[in-house]
Amino acid sequence: MKLIYWVSTSFVCTMLLWSSYGYIFSKAMIAGVKELGFPDHFRILLAVLKFMAVFALIIPQLPLYLKEWAYVGTGLFFITAIVAHAAHKDPIWLNMINVVFIGLLTVSYIYLYKLN
Repeated sequence: MKLIYWVSTSFVCTMLLWSSYGYIFSKAMIAGVKELGFPDHFRILLAVLKFMAVFALIIPQLPLYLKEWAYVGTGLFFITAIVAHAAHKDPIWLNMINVVFIGLLTVSYIYLYKLN
């Protein structure tokens, strides 16, 4: 059970770190966020919140309620990304990636409770 939890959580956290890094340093991702219609301060806010969510999900000693908020925030990020990409008429594979990560996030959440 621990393996399933840590593998699913690691995939989600890796994606969050990659995305957070890209929102700050990748010219293509910065331009993509602007093209979706989001203001620049929102991009920075998302980067910081994603980075904070990684720590909340990875550090085992944190209280469960903090982890739950990280799961909620991350889930909302994926749902918002799906809506934004669909509204922008982006390729379907972008939304499929987000659906996969929602699945991984769900698995991680379920196994968090199975371990506690």
